[in-house]
Amino acid sequence: MAHVLIVAATASEIQPLLNHFSIVITGDGIVETYIKTNDKLSVLITGVGMVNTAYAMGKYSNNLFDAIINVGICGAFNKKLKIGEVVHVTMDELIEMGAEDGDGFIKYKDLNFGGENAYQNNWLLTSIPIAALVKAKGVTVNKVNGNEASIETVKKLFTPDVESMEGAAFFAACHRLDNFTQIRAISNYVERRDKSKWNIPLAIENINKVAIAILQEVFDVD
Repeated sequence: MAHVLIVAATASEIQPLLNHFSIVITGDGIVETYIKTNDKLSVLITGVGMVNTAYAMGKYSNNLFDAIINVGICGAFNKKLKIGEVVHVTMDELIEMGAEDGDGFIKYKDLNFGGENAYQNNWLLTSIPIAALVKAKGVTVNKVNGNEASIETVKKLFTPDVESMEGAAFFAACHRLDNFTQIRAISNYVERRDKSKWNIPLAIENINKVAIAILQEVFDVD
């Protein structure tokens, strides 16, 4: 028996997965379907951003799940990663938490306020599709970076591989649980905004292939 929750910001990011398992998103909340007699797949669409993600996770994810996976697309700081590549985000940080000090920035951990703004996954299950992915360090932002100076500052302060608007909030909501993690496909590089260089369809295609493969393995189905 397995019960898996897939969490995504938007339905469009996981539409191929929804189609594959004949899931229809109707309104807010968790949508559930039985894959086999005792195996259940649940899907939660949170809305874009860390606040929406934290709210939805707090409201709807209080059931017991064997695994929770955050699935989506992202931007990449690390140019060694390819557009369309799927990565396993194992660490993520809310990098806008902190304080400006003139032209400088004080990280949250250096303000001595207590609490956390950096989180990591806790994935204990064996998964061949996940193990095959490159591990990546994520940062989570309200405002995606598109200014050369701010991009260089983020790279210097946090050395991230990828950027999303939800990942760290998802980790924070799950941090007392077992078997939660985040997979994302790179739709663009983090640089001055130029959508002609993006490839969202490829990222969506690839992330869904991996997500479906993970679920097929968990549920032992085609």
